[in-house]
Amino acid sequence: MSPIVLPEAAASLAESLTPRQIVSELDKYVVGQAKAKRAVAIALRNRYRRQRLAADMADEVAPKNILMIGPTGVGKTEIARRLARLAQSPFLKIEASKFTEVGYVGRDVESIVRDLAEIAVKMVREERETEVREKARQAAEERVLDLLLPPAVPPSPPAFGDQSREADMVRDHSSTTRERLREQLRAGRLDTKTVEIEVTQRQTPSFEIIAGSSVEEIGVNLRDMLPGFFPGKSRRRRVLVPDALEQLAQEEAQKLIDMESVAKAAIARVEQAGIVFLDEIDKIAGREGSHGPDVSREGVQRDILPIIEGTTVNTKYGMVRTDHVLFVAAGAFHVSKPSDLIPELQGRFPIRVELEALGRDDFVRILTEPKNALLKQYTALMATEGVKLEFSPEAVDRIAELATLVNERTENIGARRLHTVMERLLDDVSFHASELGGREILIDGAYVDRMLADIARSDDLSRYIL
Repeated sequence: MSPIVLPEAAASLAESLTPRQIVSELDKYVVGQAKAKRAVAIALRNRYRRQRLAADMADEVAPKNILMIGPTGVGKTEIARRLARLAQSPFLKIEASKFTEVGYVGRDVESIVRDLAEIAVKMVREERETEVREKARQAAEERVLDLLLPPAVPPSPPAFGDQSREADMVRDHSSTTRERLREQLRAGRLDTKTVEIEVTQRQTPSFEIIAGSSVEEIGVNLRDMLPGFFPGKSRRRRVLVPDALEQLAQEEAQKLIDMESVAKAAIARVEQAGIVFLDEIDKIAGREGSHGPDVSREGVQRDILPIIEGTTVNTKYGMVRTDHVLFVAAGAFHVSKPSDLIPELQGRFPIRVELEALGRDDFVRILTEPKNALLKQYTALMATEGVKLEFSPEAVDRIAELATLVNERTENIGARRLHTVMERLLDDVSFHASELGGREILIDGAYVDRMLADIARSDDLSRYIL
């Protein structure tokens, strides 16, 4: 049998990245947590390996779902999000605590798959729009030229002799003028001119219906079921030439895209490359001694179980199988523990990694090393106001020390503490930055102590302010 075919985007990237390279990419954004990075890198590489198997064997190879255990703010969500970007996979982050058992008010777990399908359709449609962008732009350009210079109308009776030569001259003149206009259009010399275009406004029916057995489907418009029954209302409006080009290019792109094939490709991408990050799974773990209906704990676990085991969910784009969707669950497990989950659900997360709490040295690295490091972000923000912001090594050390200190004295919220510390530290600079254009500001250890020392010394203040 031939090997299974995975979506091109997911397959090409998975093939080009080895587990070591995946970890290296994750290191650019997430500090530490080597075990978790190693686990997700293997999971992503296994998708490429599964692609190379015969179809009958590939169907039997289930994804090895991952359970991340660790306190808040240590990088669980960021690892999963960056992994999905690397794989160009449909990615959905959802909190398990948002769901309730079927039959109660709350979100239905099948909405996970429906949301994932929507994300995949958007991804595929954007990719198709990129592919046809040039052709759509050319078609839009012709339509704008038609508006600027309506085509010459040929004489109704056949032209002979002088009439024929006169018609040829008119056509040549019109063609020359059109090409001259095209050059001006491309050079941007017509950007201040306006043209009249027809804009279609989609009509929304004044009522909605329940489409399907789930309350989640209430939001489906009747227009989606009967697209020809509610035609859009057109009206003409005058817009600038660049706006007309943009709008007409979007219309032409929609004409060139086959939404049926988009839906088909999106479903395939969800089934073979989808990633769901199920956060706060510890909040639905059962606790001993609980009484009464547990509609948002064990009931939710029972409802989530079929989705993770592999089932078929009906979406408006078609039926989606979840057998090969990768689930990455995460939780702090402060009150409960993984063994409090129902045994069937525990068995569906064979890979468990414990993430380490972050300390001072980790904070120093988080502030400076990643591509999106906090200090780089604040420096770039201030640069937009013409303010050059610099941080001395001593200042970085003091920020990390104070963040660690506050985490120890109060609730440990991990790297998120750095955001609160940085906002407090740069409060004065951020407020006056628009008035300090062209100045250079050095943030040194003394500045950090002056802005944050009072809070660091006071347990009460640090508890409520940081």
